[in-house]
Amino acid sequence: MLANKKTLKVTGGSQRQSDTSTAEDRKMFGCQGAGLRVRYWVTLITGLVECLGFAGVMFGWASLVFVLKSQGYFSNLCVNTTRNGTITENCSGQDEQFSLIFTIASFMNNFLTLPIGFLFDHFGTMVSRLLGISVYTVGMLLIAFSSTATSVLLFPALSLIAGGGILLLITNMQVGNLFGTHRSTIITLYNGAFDSSSAVFLVIKLVIEDGVSFRWSFLFLSCCAVIHLFRTFVLLPNTRIPYPLPENYNYGIKCGGTSQAQVEMPVRRNSPQGHNTDNPERTFKSCFLSWFFMCHLLWLSVMQLRHYLFIGTLNPMLNHLAAGDAGLVSRYTNAFAFTQLCGILCAPWNGLIMDRRKGKSREPGQSDQEADLRAAILSLSLTVLQCVLFSVCAATPVLPLQYLTFVLQVLNRSFLFGGNAAFVSMAFPPVHFGKLFGTLMALSAVISLLQYPCFALIKGPLGGDPLYVNIALTILSLLAFINPLYVYLHCRRQASQRSNGYINTSS
Repeated sequence: MLANKKTLKVTGGSQRQSDTSTAEDRKMFGCQGAGLRVRYWVTLITGLVECLGFAGVMFGWASLVFVLKSQGYFSNLCVNTTRNGTITENCSGQDEQFSLIFTIASFMNNFLTLPIGFLFDHFGTMVSRLLGISVYTVGMLLIAFSSTATSVLLFPALSLIAGGGILLLITNMQVGNLFGTHRSTIITLYNGAFDSSSAVFLVIKLVIEDGVSFRWSFLFLSCCAVIHLFRTFVLLPNTRIPYPLPENYNYGIKCGGTSQAQVEMPVRRNSPQGHNTDNPERTFKSCFLSWFFMCHLLWLSVMQLRHYLFIGTLNPMLNHLAAGDAGLVSRYTNAFAFTQLCGILCAPWNGLIMDRRKGKSREPGQSDQEADLRAAILSLSLTVLQCVLFSVCAATPVLPLQYLTFVLQVLNRSFLFGGNAAFVSMAFPPVHFGKLFGTLMALSAVISLLQYPCFALIKGPLGGDPLYVNIALTILSLLAFINPLYVYLHCRRQASQRSNGYINTSS
Protein backbone atom coordinates (compact mmCIF):
# COMPACT_ATOMS: atom_id res chain seq x y z
CA MET A 1 0.00 0.00 0.00
CA LEU A 2 2.82 2.35 0.89
CA ALA A 3 4.49 1.68 -2.41
CA ASN A 4 1.26 2.34 -4.24
CA LYS A 5 0.80 5.68 -2.49
CA LYS A 6 4.33 6.64 -3.33
CA THR A 7 3.74 5.76 -6.96
CA LEU A 8 0.59 7.79 -7.05
CA LYS A 9 2.42 10.74 -5.57
CA VAL A 10 5.13 10.60 -8.19
CA THR A 11 2.60 10.17 -10.95
CA GLY A 12 0.61 13.10 -9.69
CA GLY A 13 3.76 15.22 -9.57
CA SER A 14 4.57 14.24 -13.13
CA GLN A 15 1.04 15.17 -14.14
CA ARG A 16 1.33 18.61 -12.50
CA GLN A 17 4.68 19.11 -14.18
CA SER A 18 3.15 18.10 -17.52
CA ASP A 19 0.24 20.51 -17.00
CA THR A 20 2.67 23.33 -16.16
CA SER A 21 4.76 22.50 -19.21
CA THR A 22 1.68 22.52 -21.43
CA ALA A 23 0.62 25.90 -20.06
CA GLU A 24 4.10 27.29 -20.70
CA ASP A 25 4.00 25.91 -24.23
CA ARG A 26 0.75 27.74 -24.92
CA LYS A 27 2.17 30.92 -23.50
CA MET A 28 5.40 30.69 -25.49
CA PHE A 29 3.97 29.77 -28.87
CA GLY A 30 0.61 31.45 -29.13
CA CYS A 31 0.02 29.13 -32.10
CA GLN A 32 -1.58 26.11 -30.46
CA GLY A 33 -4.95 24.46 -31.15
CA ALA A 34 -6.41 25.65 -34.42
CA GLY A 35 -3.12 27.29 -35.43
CA LEU A 36 -1.30 23.97 -35.20
CA ARG A 37 -3.97 22.22 -37.23
CA VAL A 38 -3.55 24.82 -39.97
CA ARG A 39 0.21 24.21 -39.96
CA TYR A 40 -0.36 20.45 -40.17
CA TRP A 41 -2.65 20.88 -43.19
CA VAL A 42 -0.28 23.31 -44.93
CA THR A 43 2.54 20.80 -44.44
CA LEU A 44 0.35 18.00 -45.83
CA ILE A 45 -0.81 19.90 -48.92
CA THR A 46 2.59 21.36 -49.84
CA GLY A 47 4.13 17.91 -49.38
CA LEU A 48 1.60 16.46 -51.81
CA VAL A 49 2.50 19.16 -54.34
CA GLU A 50 6.19 18.39 -53.86
CA CYS A 51 5.75 14.63 -54.35
CA LEU A 52 3.35 15.16 -57.26
CA GLY A 53 5.69 17.50 -59.11
CA PHE A 54 9.12 16.07 -58.43
CA ALA A 55 9.61 12.89 -56.37
CA GLY A 56 8.91 10.10 -58.88
CA VAL A 57 9.52 11.78 -62.25
CA MET A 58 11.92 9.03 -63.31
CA PHE A 59 8.97 6.67 -63.79
CA GLY A 60 7.82 8.84 -66.69
CA TRP A 61 10.82 7.43 -68.55
CA ALA A 62 8.69 6.24 -71.50
CA SER A 63 7.73 9.85 -72.31
CA LEU A 64 11.30 11.07 -71.93
CA VAL A 65 12.67 8.29 -74.13
CA PHE A 66 10.40 9.48 -76.95
CA VAL A 67 11.90 12.99 -76.59
CA LEU A 68 15.48 11.72 -76.30
CA LYS A 69 15.09 9.66 -79.48
CA SER A 70 13.82 12.71 -81.35
CA GLN A 71 16.82 14.66 -80.01
CA GLY A 72 19.19 11.99 -81.38
CA TYR A 73 20.54 10.52 -78.13
CA PHE A 74 22.43 7.26 -78.80
CA SER A 75 21.43 7.55 -82.48
CA ASN A 76 24.93 6.40 -83.41
CA LEU A 77 23.88 2.91 -82.29
CA CYS A 78 21.22 2.67 -85.03
CA VAL A 79 22.41 0.70 -88.05
CA ASN A 80 20.94 0.03 -91.49
CA THR A 81 20.02 -3.58 -92.16
CA THR A 82 18.71 -5.29 -95.27
CA ARG A 83 15.73 -7.62 -95.00
CA ASN A 84 14.04 -9.12 -98.07
CA GLY A 85 15.83 -6.58 -100.25
CA THR A 86 14.55 -3.62 -98.18
CA ILE A 87 16.89 -1.39 -96.20
CA THR A 88 15.53 -0.67 -92.72
CA GLU A 89 17.01 1.07 -89.69
CA ASN A 90 17.68 -1.20 -86.72
CA CYS A 91 17.79 0.75 -83.42
CA SER A 92 17.86 -2.20 -81.02
CA GLY A 93 21.24 -0.98 -79.70
CA GLN A 94 19.69 2.42 -78.92
CA ASP A 95 16.72 0.77 -77.17
CA GLU A 96 19.11 -1.39 -75.17
CA GLN A 97 20.97 1.69 -73.87
CA PHE A 98 17.74 3.39 -72.80
CA SER A 99 16.59 0.20 -71.09
CA LEU A 100 19.93 -0.08 -69.27
CA ILE A 101 19.66 3.53 -68.05
CA PHE A 102 16.23 2.85 -66.56
CA THR A 103 17.36 -0.48 -65.08
CA ILE A 104 20.26 1.19 -63.26
CA ALA A 105 18.14 4.16 -62.14
CA SER A 106 15.31 1.97 -60.82
CA PHE A 107 17.90 -0.13 -59.00
CA MET A 108 19.42 3.00 -57.46
CA ASN A 109 15.94 4.30 -56.60
CA ASN A 110 15.44 1.25 -54.39
CA PHE A 111 18.96 0.37 -53.29
CA LEU A 112 19.81 3.89 -52.12
CA THR A 113 16.80 3.72 -49.82
CA LEU A 114 18.93 1.59 -47.48
CA PRO A 115 21.60 4.22 -46.67
CA ILE A 116 18.89 6.89 -46.94
CA GLY A 117 16.84 5.10 -44.28
CA PHE A 118 19.80 4.94 -41.89
CA LEU A 119 20.63 8.57 -42.68
CA PHE A 120 17.06 9.66 -41.94
CA ASP A 121 16.82 7.68 -38.70
CA HIS A 122 20.19 9.01 -37.47
CA PHE A 123 20.37 12.64 -38.70
CA GLY A 124 16.72 13.51 -39.18
CA THR A 125 14.73 15.44 -41.75
CA MET A 126 16.80 18.53 -42.49
CA VAL A 127 20.10 16.81 -43.24
CA SER A 128 18.36 14.14 -45.35
CA ARG A 129 16.41 16.67 -47.39
CA LEU A 130 19.39 18.96 -48.02
CA LEU A 131 21.29 15.98 -49.40
CA GLY A 132 18.31 14.85 -51.48
CA ILE A 133 17.70 18.33 -52.93
CA SER A 134 21.37 18.67 -53.90
CA VAL A 135 21.48 15.27 -55.60
CA TYR A 136 18.18 15.84 -57.40
CA THR A 137 19.20 19.27 -58.71
CA VAL A 138 22.54 17.96 -60.00
CA GLY A 139 20.70 15.20 -61.90
CA MET A 140 18.39 17.72 -63.59
CA LEU A 141 21.35 19.94 -64.51
CA LEU A 142 23.19 16.99 -66.06
CA ILE A 143 20.22 16.32 -68.38
CA ALA A 144 19.88 20.04 -69.15
CA PHE A 145 23.50 20.33 -70.29
CA SER A 146 23.75 16.92 -71.98
CA SER A 147 23.73 16.50 -75.74
CA THR A 148 23.86 13.75 -78.35
CA ALA A 149 27.65 13.78 -78.02
CA THR A 150 27.41 13.31 -74.24
CA SER A 151 24.51 10.87 -74.12
CA VAL A 152 26.27 8.88 -71.40
CA LEU A 153 25.45 11.68 -68.93
CA LEU A 154 21.95 10.21 -68.84
CA PHE A 155 23.27 7.29 -66.79
CA PRO A 156 24.30 9.29 -63.68
CA ALA A 157 21.58 11.91 -64.26
CA LEU A 158 18.58 9.58 -63.98
CA SER A 159 20.14 7.73 -61.03
CA LEU A 160 20.68 11.02 -59.16
CA ILE A 161 17.09 12.09 -59.88
CA ALA A 162 15.88 8.72 -58.59
CA GLY A 163 17.92 8.96 -55.38
CA GLY A 164 16.89 12.55 -54.68
CA GLY A 165 13.25 11.75 -55.39
CA ILE A 166 13.08 8.86 -52.94
CA LEU A 167 14.59 11.10 -50.25
CA LEU A 168 11.82 13.63 -50.82
CA LEU A 169 9.23 10.86 -50.48
CA ILE A 170 10.67 9.34 -47.28
CA THR A 171 10.93 12.70 -45.52
CA ASN A 172 7.31 13.48 -46.49
CA MET A 173 5.73 10.17 -45.44
CA GLN A 174 6.25 11.04 -41.76
CA VAL A 175 3.60 13.76 -42.20
CA GLY A 176 1.06 10.96 -41.75
CA ASN A 177 2.07 10.91 -38.06
CA LEU A 178 0.41 14.32 -37.66
CA PHE A 179 -3.02 12.89 -38.47
CA GLY A 180 -3.33 9.87 -36.14
CA THR A 181 -6.16 7.64 -37.27
CA HIS A 182 -5.69 8.63 -40.93
CA ARG A 183 -1.99 7.81 -40.91
CA SER A 184 -2.10 4.94 -43.44
CA THR A 185 -4.37 6.91 -45.77
CA ILE A 186 -1.93 9.81 -45.87
CA ILE A 187 1.11 7.56 -46.35
CA THR A 188 -0.59 5.91 -49.33
CA LEU A 189 -1.70 9.32 -50.62
CA TYR A 190 1.92 10.50 -50.69
CA ASN A 191 2.97 7.35 -52.52
CA GLY A 192 0.15 7.95 -55.01
CA ALA A 193 1.48 11.47 -55.59
CA PHE A 194 4.93 9.94 -56.07
CA ASP A 195 3.50 7.65 -58.78
CA SER A 196 1.58 10.47 -60.46
CA SER A 197 4.69 12.64 -60.71
CA SER A 198 5.80 10.40 -63.60
CA ALA A 199 3.45 12.55 -65.71
CA VAL A 200 5.96 15.44 -65.39
CA PHE A 201 8.02 13.98 -68.25
CA LEU A 202 4.82 13.90 -70.32
CA VAL A 203 4.50 17.65 -69.73
CA ILE A 204 8.14 18.03 -70.79
CA LYS A 205 7.37 16.03 -73.95
CA LEU A 206 4.36 18.20 -74.81
CA VAL A 207 6.06 21.57 -74.22
CA ILE A 208 9.09 20.51 -76.26
CA GLU A 209 6.75 19.49 -79.10
CA ASP A 210 5.28 23.03 -78.83
CA GLY A 211 8.73 24.55 -79.36
CA VAL A 212 10.13 25.04 -75.85
CA SER A 213 13.85 24.32 -75.58
CA PHE A 214 14.85 20.92 -74.17
CA ARG A 215 17.58 22.59 -72.09
CA TRP A 216 15.35 25.32 -70.65
CA SER A 217 12.72 22.77 -69.63
CA PHE A 218 15.20 20.97 -67.39
CA LEU A 219 16.78 24.20 -66.13
CA PHE A 220 13.31 25.19 -64.91
CA LEU A 221 12.99 21.89 -63.01
CA SER A 222 16.43 22.52 -61.49
CA CYS A 223 15.38 25.97 -60.24
CA CYS A 224 12.43 24.45 -58.41
CA ALA A 225 14.93 23.43 -55.70
CA VAL A 226 13.94 26.75 -54.08
CA ILE A 227 10.52 25.23 -53.28
CA HIS A 228 12.11 22.22 -51.60
CA LEU A 229 14.42 24.42 -49.54
CA PHE A 230 11.50 26.56 -48.36
CA ARG A 231 9.61 23.50 -47.09
CA THR A 232 12.75 22.13 -45.45
CA PHE A 233 13.40 25.22 -43.34
CA VAL A 234 9.82 26.41 -42.74
CA LEU A 235 7.36 23.49 -42.82
CA LEU A 236 9.27 20.43 -41.62
CA PRO A 237 11.13 19.51 -38.38
CA ASN A 238 14.89 19.32 -37.97
CA THR A 239 14.63 15.78 -36.63
CA ARG A 240 11.52 13.61 -37.19
CA ILE A 241 7.81 13.78 -36.50
CA PRO A 242 7.24 11.33 -33.62
CA TYR A 243 4.48 8.73 -33.42
CA PRO A 244 2.32 8.67 -31.35
CA LEU A 245 2.20 12.46 -31.60
CA PRO A 246 2.84 14.40 -28.36
CA GLU A 247 0.19 16.90 -27.30
CA ASN A 248 0.59 20.34 -28.91
CA TYR A 249 3.49 19.11 -31.03
CA ASN A 250 5.08 21.97 -32.98
CA TYR A 251 7.87 22.18 -35.54
CA GLY A 252 9.28 24.27 -38.38
CA ILE A 253 10.04 27.98 -38.06
CA LYS A 254 10.68 29.56 -34.69
CA CYS A 255 7.57 30.66 -32.86
CA GLY A 256 7.64 33.09 -29.95
CA GLY A 257 11.44 33.15 -29.92
CA THR A 258 11.78 29.48 -29.03
CA SER A 259 14.03 27.23 -31.06
CA GLN A 260 12.89 24.10 -32.81
CA ALA A 261 14.89 21.85 -30.55
CA GLN A 262 12.78 22.88 -27.55
CA VAL A 263 9.57 22.09 -29.38
CA GLU A 264 10.48 18.84 -31.10
CA MET A 265 11.55 16.76 -28.12
CA PRO A 266 10.20 13.28 -28.93
CA VAL A 267 7.88 11.99 -26.22
CA ARG A 268 7.97 8.30 -25.38
CA ARG A 269 4.51 7.44 -24.18
CA ASN A 270 3.84 4.78 -21.62
CA SER A 271 0.80 2.59 -21.52
CA PRO A 272 -1.35 2.53 -18.38
CA GLN A 273 0.48 -0.64 -17.37
CA GLY A 274 3.79 1.17 -17.58
CA HIS A 275 5.03 -0.55 -20.74
CA ASN A 276 6.68 1.63 -23.34
CA THR A 277 4.68 1.69 -26.55
CA ASP A 278 7.82 1.99 -28.68
CA ASN A 279 8.55 -1.72 -28.09
CA PRO A 280 12.25 -1.19 -27.34
CA GLU A 281 12.69 -4.97 -26.93
CA ARG A 282 12.27 -5.43 -30.70
CA THR A 283 15.66 -4.86 -32.27
CA PHE A 284 16.34 -4.09 -35.90
CA LYS A 285 17.90 -7.54 -36.28
CA SER A 286 14.83 -9.35 -34.92
CA CYS A 287 12.58 -7.38 -37.28
CA PHE A 288 14.84 -8.06 -40.25
CA LEU A 289 14.97 -11.82 -39.58
CA SER A 290 11.23 -12.15 -38.99
CA TRP A 291 8.91 -14.05 -41.35
CA PHE A 292 6.88 -10.85 -41.67
CA PHE A 293 9.83 -9.11 -43.30
CA MET A 294 10.77 -12.05 -45.55
CA CYS A 295 7.23 -12.63 -46.85
CA HIS A 296 6.72 -8.92 -47.42
CA LEU A 297 10.02 -8.75 -49.31
CA LEU A 298 8.80 -11.50 -51.64
CA TRP A 299 5.45 -9.67 -52.06
CA LEU A 300 7.15 -6.42 -53.03
CA SER A 301 9.95 -7.85 -55.18
CA VAL A 302 7.97 -9.94 -57.65
CA MET A 303 5.38 -7.25 -58.32
CA GLN A 304 7.96 -4.48 -58.51
CA LEU A 305 9.94 -6.47 -61.09
CA ARG A 306 6.77 -6.77 -63.16
CA HIS A 307 6.19 -3.02 -63.09
CA TYR A 308 9.78 -2.02 -63.77
CA LEU A 309 10.07 -4.31 -66.78
CA PHE A 310 6.79 -2.96 -68.17
CA ILE A 311 7.89 0.69 -67.82
CA GLY A 312 11.43 0.07 -69.06
CA THR A 313 10.28 -1.81 -72.17
CA LEU A 314 7.10 0.16 -72.92
CA ASN A 315 8.56 2.08 -75.87
CA PRO A 316 9.93 -0.96 -77.75
CA MET A 317 6.77 -2.93 -76.87
CA LEU A 318 4.55 -0.23 -78.38
CA ASN A 319 6.83 -0.09 -81.43
CA HIS A 320 6.41 -3.84 -81.80
CA LEU A 321 2.59 -3.78 -81.46
CA ALA A 322 2.21 -0.67 -83.65
CA ALA A 323 4.51 -2.08 -86.37
CA GLY A 324 6.79 0.97 -86.07
CA ASP A 325 4.05 3.61 -86.58
CA ALA A 326 5.55 6.65 -84.79
CA GLY A 327 2.17 8.41 -84.57
CA LEU A 328 0.55 5.45 -82.82
CA VAL A 329 3.50 5.06 -80.48
CA SER A 330 3.29 8.75 -79.51
CA ARG A 331 -0.46 8.50 -78.90
CA TYR A 332 -0.17 5.44 -76.64
CA THR A 333 2.83 6.94 -74.85
CA ASN A 334 0.77 10.03 -74.05
CA ALA A 335 -2.15 7.86 -72.91
CA PHE A 336 0.13 5.94 -70.57
CA ALA A 337 1.55 9.13 -69.10
CA PHE A 338 -1.93 10.66 -68.62
CA THR A 339 -3.12 7.59 -66.70
CA GLN A 340 -0.16 8.03 -64.31
CA LEU A 341 -1.82 11.22 -63.07
CA CYS A 342 -4.55 9.05 -61.58
CA GLY A 343 -2.09 7.48 -59.12
CA ILE A 344 -2.84 10.14 -56.52
CA LEU A 345 -6.57 9.32 -56.85
CA CYS A 346 -6.09 5.55 -56.59
CA ALA A 347 -3.66 5.38 -53.67
CA PRO A 348 -5.91 6.76 -50.87
CA TRP A 349 -8.38 3.91 -51.39
CA ASN A 350 -5.72 1.51 -50.20
CA GLY A 351 -5.10 3.67 -47.13
CA LEU A 352 -8.82 3.77 -46.38
CA ILE A 353 -8.92 -0.03 -46.54
CA MET A 354 -6.10 -0.18 -44.00
CA ASP A 355 -7.55 2.52 -41.74
CA ARG A 356 -11.10 1.19 -41.78
CA ARG A 357 -10.66 -0.53 -38.41
CA LYS A 358 -9.80 2.84 -36.75
CA GLY A 359 -12.53 3.94 -34.38
CA LYS A 360 -14.05 0.45 -34.23
CA SER A 361 -14.13 -1.56 -31.05
CA ARG A 362 -11.57 -4.35 -30.88
CA GLU A 363 -11.88 -7.84 -29.51
CA PRO A 364 -10.96 -8.16 -25.83
CA GLY A 365 -7.20 -8.32 -25.47
CA GLN A 366 -6.53 -7.52 -29.13
CA SER A 367 -3.54 -5.21 -29.61
CA ASP A 368 -3.40 -2.20 -31.92
CA GLN A 369 -0.83 -3.93 -34.10
CA GLU A 370 -2.94 -7.07 -34.49
CA ALA A 371 -5.96 -4.98 -35.49
CA ASP A 372 -3.78 -3.11 -38.02
CA LEU A 373 -2.49 -6.36 -39.50
CA ARG A 374 -6.00 -7.78 -39.83
CA ALA A 375 -7.01 -4.66 -41.75
CA ALA A 376 -3.94 -5.05 -44.00
CA ILE A 377 -4.84 -8.56 -45.21
CA LEU A 378 -7.48 -7.32 -47.66
CA SER A 379 -5.15 -4.62 -48.98
CA LEU A 380 -2.26 -7.03 -49.53
CA SER A 381 -4.52 -9.55 -51.32
CA LEU A 382 -6.17 -6.95 -53.58
CA THR A 383 -2.76 -5.65 -54.60
CA VAL A 384 -1.64 -9.09 -55.79
CA LEU A 385 -4.91 -9.68 -57.65
CA GLN A 386 -4.54 -6.34 -59.44
CA CYS A 387 -0.98 -7.20 -60.44
CA VAL A 388 -2.04 -10.54 -61.94
CA LEU A 389 -4.82 -8.88 -63.98
CA PHE A 390 -2.45 -6.13 -65.14
CA SER A 391 0.16 -8.70 -66.14
CA VAL A 392 -2.38 -10.76 -68.11
CA CYS A 393 -3.46 -7.68 -70.08
CA ALA A 394 0.16 -6.66 -70.70
CA ALA A 395 0.92 -10.17 -71.98
CA THR A 396 -1.94 -10.02 -74.52
CA PRO A 397 -0.51 -8.74 -77.84
CA VAL A 398 -3.50 -6.54 -78.73
CA LEU A 399 -2.69 -2.82 -79.03
CA PRO A 400 -6.12 -1.33 -78.03
CA LEU A 401 -6.16 -3.55 -74.93
CA GLN A 402 -3.13 -1.64 -73.65
CA TYR A 403 -5.42 1.22 -72.60
CA LEU A 404 -6.86 -1.15 -69.98
CA THR A 405 -3.33 -2.29 -69.16
CA PHE A 406 -2.34 1.33 -68.40
CA VAL A 407 -5.32 1.76 -66.05
CA LEU A 408 -4.62 -1.48 -64.17
CA GLN A 409 -0.91 -0.66 -64.01
CA VAL A 410 -1.35 2.74 -62.35
CA LEU A 411 -3.98 1.34 -59.96
CA ASN A 412 -1.78 -1.56 -58.94
CA ARG A 413 1.37 0.54 -58.66
CA SER A 414 -0.42 2.97 -56.34
CA PHE A 415 -1.61 0.10 -54.15
CA LEU A 416 1.81 -1.59 -54.23
CA PHE A 417 4.09 1.22 -53.08
CA GLY A 418 1.59 2.95 -50.82
CA GLY A 419 0.64 -0.35 -49.20
CA ASN A 420 4.29 -1.27 -48.81
CA ALA A 421 5.13 1.83 -46.77
CA ALA A 422 1.93 1.61 -44.72
CA PHE A 423 2.52 -2.08 -43.90
CA VAL A 424 6.09 -1.44 -42.73
CA SER A 425 4.84 1.40 -40.52
CA MET A 426 2.24 -0.83 -38.82
CA ALA A 427 4.09 -4.17 -38.64
CA PHE A 428 7.34 -2.88 -37.12
CA PRO A 429 8.39 -0.33 -34.45
CA PRO A 430 8.47 3.30 -35.71
CA VAL A 431 12.04 3.70 -34.47
CA HIS A 432 13.20 1.24 -37.17
CA PHE A 433 10.97 2.50 -40.01
CA GLY A 434 13.70 4.21 -42.04
CA LYS A 435 16.14 1.31 -41.73
CA LEU A 436 13.58 -1.42 -42.46
CA PHE A 437 11.97 0.48 -45.32
CA GLY A 438 15.42 1.13 -46.78
CA THR A 439 16.54 -2.48 -46.37
CA LEU A 440 13.35 -3.74 -47.96
CA MET A 441 13.70 -1.46 -50.97
CA ALA A 442 17.42 -2.23 -51.34
CA LEU A 443 16.90 -6.00 -51.38
CA SER A 444 13.99 -5.70 -53.80
CA ALA A 445 16.28 -3.57 -55.99
CA VAL A 446 18.60 -6.54 -56.43
CA ILE A 447 15.66 -8.58 -57.73
CA SER A 448 14.67 -5.73 -60.05
CA LEU A 449 18.01 -6.08 -61.87
CA LEU A 450 16.50 -9.13 -63.56
CA GLN A 451 14.61 -6.76 -65.84
CA TYR A 452 17.72 -6.18 -67.97
CA PRO A 453 18.38 -9.87 -68.81
CA CYS A 454 14.63 -10.16 -69.48
CA PHE A 455 14.90 -7.27 -71.92
CA ALA A 456 17.97 -8.82 -73.55
CA LEU A 457 16.05 -12.10 -73.89
CA ILE A 458 13.15 -10.29 -75.58
CA LYS A 459 15.37 -8.34 -77.99
CA GLY A 460 17.60 -11.34 -78.75
CA PRO A 461 16.30 -14.93 -78.85
CA LEU A 462 12.60 -13.90 -78.78
CA GLY A 463 13.00 -11.49 -81.71
CA GLY A 464 11.30 -8.55 -79.96
CA ASP A 465 8.20 -10.52 -78.90
CA PRO A 466 7.74 -10.26 -75.08
CA LEU A 467 4.89 -12.81 -74.88
CA TYR A 468 6.75 -15.66 -73.16
CA VAL A 469 8.52 -13.37 -70.69
CA ASN A 470 5.18 -11.77 -69.82
CA ILE A 471 3.60 -15.18 -69.20
CA ALA A 472 6.49 -16.17 -66.92
CA LEU A 473 6.19 -12.94 -64.93
CA THR A 474 2.43 -13.41 -64.56
CA ILE A 475 3.01 -16.83 -63.02
CA LEU A 476 5.76 -15.38 -60.80
CA SER A 477 3.38 -12.68 -59.56
CA LEU A 478 1.14 -15.37 -58.05
CA LEU A 479 3.86 -16.04 -55.44
CA ALA A 480 3.00 -12.69 -53.85
CA PHE A 481 -0.16 -14.26 -52.37
CA ILE A 482 2.14 -15.89 -49.80
CA ASN A 483 2.39 -12.61 -47.86
CA PRO A 484 -1.33 -11.97 -47.14
CA LEU A 485 -1.74 -15.70 -46.44
CA TYR A 486 1.03 -15.58 -43.83
CA VAL A 487 -0.41 -12.43 -42.20
CA TYR A 488 -3.84 -14.11 -42.06
CA LEU A 489 -2.40 -17.25 -40.42
CA HIS A 490 -0.42 -15.11 -37.95
CA CYS A 491 -3.54 -13.16 -36.89
CA ARG A 492 -5.53 -16.38 -36.63
CA ARG A 493 -2.82 -17.91 -34.43
CA GLN A 494 -2.76 -14.78 -32.24
CA ALA A 495 -6.54 -14.90 -31.83
CA SER A 496 -6.39 -18.60 -30.90
CA GLN A 497 -3.70 -17.99 -28.28
CA ARG A 498 -5.66 -15.07 -26.86
CA SER A 499 -8.81 -17.18 -26.66
CA ASN A 500 -6.95 -20.00 -24.87
CA GLY A 501 -5.51 -17.46 -22.50
CA TYR A 502 -8.97 -16.27 -21.53
CA ILE A 503 -10.19 -19.84 -21.06
CA ASN A 504 -7.28 -20.60 -18.74
CA THR A 505 -7.78 -17.37 -16.84
CA SER A 506 -11.48 -17.96 -16.33
CA SER A 507 -10.85 -21.51 -15.18
